[in-house]
Amino acid sequence: MQVPIMSELAARGETPEVLFWVGCAGSFDQRAQRITKAFASILERTGIRYAILGKEELCTGDPARRAGNEFLFQMMAYQNIQILNGYGIQKVVTACPHCFNILKHEYPELGGTYDVVHHAEFLQTLIDDGRIVLKEDGGFRGKKITYHDSCYLGRANGIYEAPRKVLQALDAELTEMKSCRSRGLCCGAGGGQMFKEEEAGNTRVNLARTDEAIATGAKIIAAACPFCNTMITDGIKVRERESETEVLDIAELVARSI
Repeated sequence: MQVPIMSELAARGETPEVLFWVGCAGSFDQRAQRITKAFASILERTGIRYAILGKEELCTGDPARRAGNEFLFQMMAYQNIQILNGYGIQKVVTACPHCFNILKHEYPELGGTYDVVHHAEFLQTLIDDGRIVLKEDGGFRGKKITYHDSCYLGRANGIYEAPRKVLQALDAELTEMKSCRSRGLCCGAGGGQMFKEEEAGNTRVNLARTDEAIATGAKIIAAACPFCNTMITDGIKVRERESETEVLDIAELVARSI
């Protein structure tokens, strides 16, 4: 893929419509890289002028702040803000709710104010505006899909409808889990837990959430967060359901349906 790099566009005096913030998971995790490629392919096919920072993009500092290392967070945030402001970036889209939340709500106090959009809302807007045209007989028509609400997308930012509208546009049969929307259950990775050793307890959170998803009878579990995708995929493996249940990001679902 020929992905536009912001420094190269700036050298030519060009400005993108949006900056695609890839994030650490989308850059380095092999599973999340497929989500990144799917979303980038959608941007390409819809003709949206976009760019990524490439090697200039640092971690947003979200895991550091959630784990209590405020000093490290501010170091990383200031460097990112200098780069973004230096390029005059106005609009940022990201496929990670953690990046979305911290860029939107916590960067402004450090001098980084941008129009930040999560890819769920971005995809819904593209579908509504007719910039994404889905196959009439898409591969997901009539298939039972359940959607997992990411904590940072749902409870933290109140984004519940956008990902569901994207799934409905695929003509899929959306079936809800027992805990959904504002009563959704965490995947177990938030608050820096993704990077910690597990603590003593009786039940792993990701297994409890996976069991709720399996109970719906859905063959596809849709997510909108790379951390959630990892945790639920791990749960599917533990429950030995890999041959019958697939965990996919909404960008991957849309990319397969264009």
